[in-house]
Amino acid sequence: MRSALPKVLHPILGRPMILWPVLAAQQAGAGQIVVIDGPNRALDGVLPDEIEVAVQHEPKGTGDAVKAAAPLIDPDAPVVVINGDVPLITAETIAGLIAGHEAAGAAATMATMELDDPAGYGRVMRAGDGSVERVVETKDPADATAAELAIREVNTGVYAFAGGELLDALEHLRADNAQGELFLPDVLPLLRENGRAIAAHPVSDPTVALGVNDLRQLAEVSRLARARINDAHMLAGVTIVDPATAYIEADVTIGPDTVVEPSCFVRGTTTVGRDCRIGPLTTLIDATVGDGATVLHSHINGARIEANADVGPFTYLRPGAHLHEKAKAGAFVEIKNSEIGAGTKVPHLSYIGDTDVGEGTNIGAGNITANYDGQRKHRTTIGNGVKTSSDTVFVAPVTVGDGAYTGAGSVITDDIPPGALGMARSRQTNIEDYAERRRRK
Repeated sequence: MRSALPKVLHPILGRPMILWPVLAAQQAGAGQIVVIDGPNRALDGVLPDEIEVAVQHEPKGTGDAVKAAAPLIDPDAPVVVINGDVPLITAETIAGLIAGHEAAGAAATMATMELDDPAGYGRVMRAGDGSVERVVETKDPADATAAELAIREVNTGVYAFAGGELLDALEHLRADNAQGELFLPDVLPLLRENGRAIAAHPVSDPTVALGVNDLRQLAEVSRLARARINDAHMLAGVTIVDPATAYIEADVTIGPDTVVEPSCFVRGTTTVGRDCRIGPLTTLIDATVGDGATVLHSHINGARIEANADVGPFTYLRPGAHLHEKAKAGAFVEIKNSEIGAGTKVPHLSYIGDTDVGEGTNIGAGNITANYDGQRKHRTTIGNGVKTSSDTVFVAPVTVGDGAYTGAGSVITDDIPPGALGMARSRQTNIEDYAERRRRK
């Protein structure tokens, strides 16, 4: 990967790579999941709490990795082994493999696929009866002949084993290859020597077992995963106007009859309700958008937008911003850590920070809540039905009562009682003949 980040921690649509096969196994109904980690425990804090971890102390190959998990393997249960770098594996593929394994009554069943370009994959060698004889690894040219390299059926790295027979075969693995590693596929000929059958389970969709070994392949599986996610949303009733430019991450929820316009990024744990309009050119990160809301050409991060609210264009809602039902945050507005009451409008060119605004209030153009005194943040409170004029600055902490007004260009440093007009500006002075005096000078 040419990266300081461990391969299986590279993100794919908002999830570390390792979580994709783990979640697929959970969805397939696995009763126990064990992940093999390295001695530096790079996966600490990444895996769900119910996942068990075994440690492979030295990188001695896939067979040695599975041996590290041997104390956790139930000899009386079937065991599925999946590589951690096949993020497109699906629950359906895993369940199908188990069903095929049980139907065959084999000691091991290998998921295989045929590729036009099998470079880098282990080749599947079949016996005359169609069962799997062995897998030829191709990491080093010395490990395979030209005839073996010409085979297009490859090992996906996904297996089902009878638990007890797997444990026994692992004890007899030998590292007689160019890498000096224990390869898991080498258990297959050991099982055949014991008179046990090795079955193959062909996978019709080759993308489910695509591995990731560099950043180009990471980009490709991310593209395929994104297409899957977009398809699922569209089949559930979401209109995605241009799927090629819609970037929707794996943990996003979107309700039916919502329209996602081109060039939108919907990320993290964002939840979008029904009948919304998102975009174009909108980013939502860990946001909540209620039914019937519109978010146009804006950046929303950690904010909550209630039903039928209206946001944008060119709006920035930061963490803690909460627009209540039918509220509006218009063009070139920034809001953070603030409550904007139901039906309240912040139409344009304003900064609202650390503020509680009541219902039915109208914030004039160019208003600012000056919330920071250089050492501490302070809150502003603006009541219900307030009308603030353009270019009003509220120097927090300050409270504006219900139904109050402010005069344009005011700097409000004291509380305004309910129903009052707050004015805070110097009187205008006109200097006669000023332009003529300047000309003479």
